Parts: sequence; C-alpha cells; structure tokens
Amino acid sequence: MMFLSLRTTSFRNLKDDEIFTGGKDVFLVGENGQGKTNFLEALYFCSYASSFRGARDGEMARNGEKSFSAEVKVQDNARKTIGQILVKFEKGKKSVLIDGKRAEDRRELLSVSPCIVFCHEDMEFVSGSPDRRRWFFDQVLSLYDPVYLDDLRCFRKVLKSRNTVLRDNSLYRLSGNPEPMLDVLDSQFIRYGINLMEKRETAARLFSEIFSSLYREVADIDNITVKYLPSWKETGRIPDFLKERRAADMAAGISLSGPHRDRYIFLRGSVEFTGSASTGQRRLLALLLRLAQARRYLEMTGKKPALLLDDVLLEMDGGKRRRFLSILPDYDQAFYTFLPEEPFENYRKSDTLVYYVKGGTVT
Repeated sequence: MMFLSLRTTSFRNLKDDEIFTGGKDVFLVGENGQGKTNFLEALYFCSYASSFRGARDGEMARNGEKSFSAEVKVQDNARKTIGQILVKFEKGKKSVLIDGKRAEDRRELLSVSPCIVFCHEDMEFVSGSPDRRRWFFDQVLSLYDPVYLDDLRCFRKVLKSRNTVLRDNSLYRLSGNPEPMLDVLDSQFIRYGINLMEKRETAARLFSEIFSSLYREVADIDNITVKYLPSWKETGRIPDFLKERRAADMAAGISLSGPHRDRYIFLRGSVEFTGSASTGQRRLLALLLRLAQARRYLEMTGKKPALLLDDVLLEMDGGKRRRFLSILPDYDQAFYTFLPEEPFENYRKSDTLVYYVKGGTVT
C-alpha cells in the first residue's frame, strides 16, 4: 500500500496543504518541533483514526481551532486501485469516510491503509506497564485477524459491565443479590477471554520466532524471546476459579483476574531480560518489536504495510543503522524523519523524495 498524497486542515502546526507523497522512500528533514512527527501522525490518523502519541482527538487541532481533518489518497499493492480516506473531527465528533462513504466501523481502515509506526513512545512496550505490552500485541493480532478484534471488543464490554456490578456492590452495598448477574456475565467473560488467550498464546510463540531472529541479526545476541503469561492458568478450571475469587473481586470492586491482566515478558534464555538490559538494548527491543510486527503482518496477509519511522536511526551507531535498514521487511513505502545534521544523504536512493519541514510548512 502506498500513500499518494496527504492533505491536512488545521492539523497540529501543519500548514493547510496537499503534499505529494507517491514515492517508495520519503524523507522528512527538519529541526525538532517543526512538524515532521505531526506529518507522520496525520498519515497514521488516516490508518487508525487515532494518534500514535496517545493524544485525544481535540488535542490534534491547531491552537485556537476546534475542528481538523486529514485526507489521503492511497494505492493498493497491485498498483491498480486508487482510494481516498478522509478522517475529520468537528463539533466534538469524529467521522471516517472511505471513497466518500461513511465507514460504520473504524476497523475498515485496517484493510485499506495499514501502516506501522516506529517512534519514541514504543519504549513503553519494553519499559512501561504490562498494559502497554498488551496493547501492542493486541494491535499485532488485530491488524490481520478481525475476529480477534471482535472478541477483544466484546470482552472489554463484558469486563466493563462486570466491573460496574462489582464496583456498585462494593461502594453502595446494594440490597439486591449481585450473584445472578455475575453468573450471566461470567459465562461471556470466560467465553471471550478463552478466545483471546488461545490466539495470544499462538501469536506470541510465532511472533517470538521472528523477533528472536531479528535481535540476533542486529545485535548479535542469541535467545531473546517473548513469553506470554496468561492471568488464568488452567483453562478447564476458570469457572471454578472465578467462583472462588468472586468474594475478593466484590471486596475490591473490580475484576482481579482475566485477559485484561495478562502479561508478556522478554527473556534471554530462561531469565527475564528487560531489567538487566541497557538503555540501548531496550531501545533496540522496541524497534525490533515493530519490525517483527511488520513481518508478521506481511506473513499473515501477503500485504505490505507502509512504514513510518520517526527518528528511529538517531540513536544508532553506523553499523547498527546499516544492519537495521538491511532487515526492514519488504515494503511498498517508508517515511523517515531526520534532523538536518544527520547523514540522510547516505541512505537516499535515486527516486527518494526529500521534503524539508519548517514551521509546519513542507517543501
């Protein structure tokens, strides 16, 4: 998939304009704070209808504005079909139009304009809380498995309802018996939870094979793997386990176990790796997680996502840069951001598009 152009209106600090982006490699060069990352965020917004920096919708509008939009023209892998995606935010609401038709579900974007971003925030997948790693692996699965995304959404709805019952009972000591309602919710809680666990287990094992190979190739360190640790240990005993833990859940006013508390850890051999890894090794872990995500997506769908690489080469030495670039998955298009003093000319090809970004203007 290739982004042919990007048009933004009142998006961050970007000048209202349409920029041609129809090249295999696109470089965005400029000092910090000039709009390079905002440009990538606009592309990402057209793929997921959300920000990769965790910003709320209203925060992406230019200062003083209450609405904004981002629009792309895209071309599929076969170079035959040209489509148009418009995501806009106005009057406090977000809407997505694909070829002029309103999308009923944002997941429709995933089949039209898949992209994978590499950014500083990815360090949270390594050094951050367990929920950030769960978020990453949920995205890995959701990109190629729409049924998983459906189950994840259903599980979250049931979890929200279950927590409401538990919280209300804990806070207000309601006179009614919550047990029958919890029995009904638990049957759905277990069903969707087991579906997630089974797919997470398989995906983590296959993902780890790709990831381990990449880490060895770039860093020359063997046996770095990803391990999935489910909150529910024995699938056959989950109904009994939830019954046994119900009193604790009710006292806490929240569901203390389930896939929403699953963990993923990084191992070297059989020893947890993250705690002993250097800052550089953790940075590399984060980068290679995204590489493995791109490879896994290509392997499962046969489609090539666009790659958005935000300053990811900045902290690498020359050798690691070359090895990293050499193992990028096959792609139709990649966007890179560079500071002016970086040796971006060393990576430029004859057909590379180079844009300079200053004060939100892209030239």
